[in-house]
Amino acid sequence: MTVAGSVQGSVWAAVGQVVGAEVTATRALTGGDINDAYAADLSDGREVFVKTSRDRHPPAEMFPTEARGLRWLAAAGALRTPEVIATDPRFLVLELIRAGTRAAAFDQDLGRGLAGLHQAGAPGFGLDHDNFIGPLAQSNRPAVSWAAFYAAARIEPQLRRAVDAGAMSVKGEQGLRRVLAKMDDLVGPAEPPARLHGDLWSGNLICDQEGAPCLIDPAAYGGHREVDLAMMRLFGGFSGSVFQAYEEVFPLAPGHRERVRLYQLYPLLVHVNLFGGAYLGSLESALAVLV
Repeated sequence: MTVAGSVQGSVWAAVGQVVGAEVTATRALTGGDINDAYAADLSDGREVFVKTSRDRHPPAEMFPTEARGLRWLAAAGALRTPEVIATDPRFLVLELIRAGTRAAAFDQDLGRGLAGLHQAGAPGFGLDHDNFIGPLAQSNRPAVSWAAFYAAARIEPQLRRAVDAGAMSVKGEQGLRRVLAKMDDLVGPAEPPARLHGDLWSGNLICDQEGAPCLIDPAAYGGHREVDLAMMRLFGGFSGSVFQAYEEVFPLAPGHRERVRLYQLYPLLVHVNLFGGAYLGSLESALAVLV
């Protein structure tokens, strides 16, 4: 380990102030595309995880809302999340989860735990505050129905962003407009709002020192539980045992397989806006199944 350099010196001084102990050494950790991550030694003997933004002026609420999301997920008591130690517009300080080897029941525990998280529910479709998915603002303004929320707070803002940036194809825009026009018919049977992680790909799941699943980096809100499951299927990394264990606890409604592509539209749009046209083909393929 080395002591943090001068470029981040003011950040480490601020971390020390909010945690009540000086940062004596740091070690860069591998991981995210958006932020930098470190293990930090403190003068009182603790070791913590610190996330900082690569943007010199990140959105002021980005890390505080991530902290709120972690606490909200933890309150369900279904799956582990890192304990929030401190937050600031410039950084987030969390419990350092030491990686372990997956226990034999890891996949089953993940599936059952995710079912429990979803069953913990939410007050409505949305949340009492907006947050972020990656670095992109995510509106959580509540809506009276899931179809209305998914259209107005998820698809429409990302579509506008992509069109304004010139990142959306005519084919993609027309397909999304058709989906929006018949959203009520596509979303499936009515269900109460679930407590969602909101960005559940394999990179946001870690294995703790006990071999158990732990969720990180949420974009949490109240929504349809199939959203998390569709995201898990989008980029892979989850075995069939996870989904089987989930359904044993919380069976899915008829037609859920046909809705996977619908609920993959949002993360695909986010990826178009973050990383460009490489994801347009996947978006257009998903739309071809739906409209």
